Amino acid sequence: MQHYRQALGQQVAAEAFGTFVIVLVGAATVVVADDPVATGLAFGLSLLVMTYAVGHLSGGHFNPAVSVGFAVSGRMTWPQVGVYAAAQVGGAVVAGLTLFVVLHGYDGYESRGNMGQNFFGSEAPGGFAVWAALLVEVVAAAIFVLVMLSVTDRRNPAAAVAPVVLGLGLAAIYLATSGMTGGSVNPARSIGPGLFAGTDAVLQLWLFILAPLAGAALAGLGHPLVFGRDEAPVPGSGLRLPQRPRHAAAPEAASPEDRRTDGPADGPTQGSAERLSAGPGDRPADDHPDRESPGRS
Repeated sequence: MQHYRQALGQQVAAEAFGTFVIVLVGAATVVVADDPVATGLAFGLSLLVMTYAVGHLSGGHFNPAVSVGFAVSGRMTWPQVGVYAAAQVGGAVVAGLTLFVVLHGYDGYESRGNMGQNFFGSEAPGGFAVWAALLVEVVAAAIFVLVMLSVTDRRNPAAAVAPVVLGLGLAAIYLATSGMTGGSVNPARSIGPGLFAGTDAVLQLWLFILAPLAGAALAGLGHPLVFGRDEAPVPGSGLRLPQRPRHAAAPEAASPEDRRTDGPADGPTQGSAERLSAGPGDRPADDHPDRESPGRS
């Protein structure tokens, strides 16, 4: 993960606000529309918009599983994961509370008791067993986090359109999983509405916390193995930094007759106005190494 110029408070606010909007819009669509296509578009488009809006402040994770995946891959420190996860869950809980209050003015809420929560077993429309729901969420989260790690890779020329790719990817995942588990891949998305959806929903939250985190960890391990590392692991990620090469022994002092200072045969002398032409490997370093496109982390 890059070192952002913004203060930690701005990063926390960005993650909390982005998660709040995504969970509120997505869960409200589940309750009101009750349509998989509408739900997928609601979650996907809200992720796209929030990534463009505040992703440049924090990297646009909005999901504890994404933050875990970035830490496992060496792009983020574990203390940062804790701060981000707290902000994300906090934003999701506020979204769940907001939706809970608003839905008391909706005639169909009391009879349906739906908060857009996730489910499995007898609570699921398809009756998916716990092991099936667990596998669905692990695989879905692994796919999503792997896509995010790939499109935010500094070597990827399509990084500028990362929010579009991520939004479409999340929409596709929700289209595939909404009938199985209600679509999670995000512990915060499950916790926010689940806390206000009754005892049964709360008792099932463990699966939608552990499964996405496990899938994200697999993606974090797999991305460097498949694509290689785009940069050294950040200190604090728990991964070993590559060892620096040892300095070569100093060459023997040149004899006086070999010390040529009367011509440019060996290149311009220090302090002269003459400059060497820059070759392909001599491109100046980026003046802003920590600037990145929205969605980069």
